[in-house]
Amino acid sequence: MCLGVPGRIVAISDRENALGVVEIAGVRREVNLICVIGDGRSADDCIGEWVLVHVGFAMSRLDEAEAAATLRLLAELGEIETGSTEAGSAPPSAAGAAGSGP
Repeated sequence: MCLGVPGRIVAISDRENALGVVEIAGVRREVNLICVIGDGRSADDCIGEWVLVHVGFAMSRLDEAEAAATLRLLAELGEIETGSTEAGSAPPSAAGAAGSGP
């Protein structure tokens, strides 16, 4: 089964190659941002945004509420570990600091 997982872009690691660091449930991974950069936007404009990550690519942008709901469902299904987050509560990265890293 193919699964896209919400994550938050926390840094840009390679502007030239459109690579960024995305945090998913407390784990940071480098992903390709080429699919979410465009329309006159730079890679730096994406920091702090929520994206749907699949096989190393940020496939699309999504809002924080949609990301939180999806992470809760994945946690309930046992598809993702969200640390100390209880099922039904917002994940730590969605719950509090919109301006800071998750």
